[in-house]
Amino acid sequence: MMQDFPQIGMRPVYGFFHYAMDVLCRIHFPTTAYGVENIPGAGKFIVASNHASMLDPPVVGAMCSRQLHPFARGTLWRGGIISWWLDAVGTIPVDREAGSDVGAIKRILHVMKEGGGIVLFPEGTRTRTGGLQPPKAGVGLMACRTGAPVVPTRIFGSFEAMGRDRPLRLGTPLSVVFGPPLFPADYDDPGAGKERYQRASERIMAAIAELKIPASEVL
Repeated sequence: MMQDFPQIGMRPVYGFFHYAMDVLCRIHFPTTAYGVENIPGAGKFIVASNHASMLDPPVVGAMCSRQLHPFARGTLWRGGIISWWLDAVGTIPVDREAGSDVGAIKRILHVMKEGGGIVLFPEGTRTRTGGLQPPKAGVGLMACRTGAPVVPTRIFGSFEAMGRDRPLRLGTPLSVVFGPPLFPADYDDPGAGKERYQRASERIMAAIAELKIPASEVL
């Protein structure tokens, strides 16, 4: 039952919107997910994905079989229904003006301690060309600090569907590929000194780059 309706194990509001987004994705952007079995069944985890479109966060979230805690600008919490909704789906507020948002890091660590999941985009910003970009150290820092398994994820088609400075193209097929999880021994090198987090990010990004749509699915 849980496999057919993963929303049962999610927060009620998040689960409702997860189901709604799943339906919308499959209607307006025929979306197929591969490797869902690679998402840990329990415990903390990080989904690390490439970033080509504003569609990426909701699409990756909708295809993930477990709840992910999204991020949003802290300025969006102005009271009313928007603030209620952001809290109800477990959103983590981020101060984009701060060089290092200690509050956001603490909230992420709390989510990890509670056995939850988050989604991060190692590139930091959407690509302008559709190609992969060099990663920033942030995902490596979070992975090394939490020791969480990292599920490398790659979304195909979102740049064509609504890339940066490109028009929305409904009907564009999307594919989300979840790769085998990486564990600390795969990405973390504690002896790397100041380069520890950057190297971890690069190893995670390399795993993302290796992901492909299964050959049997490519016409």
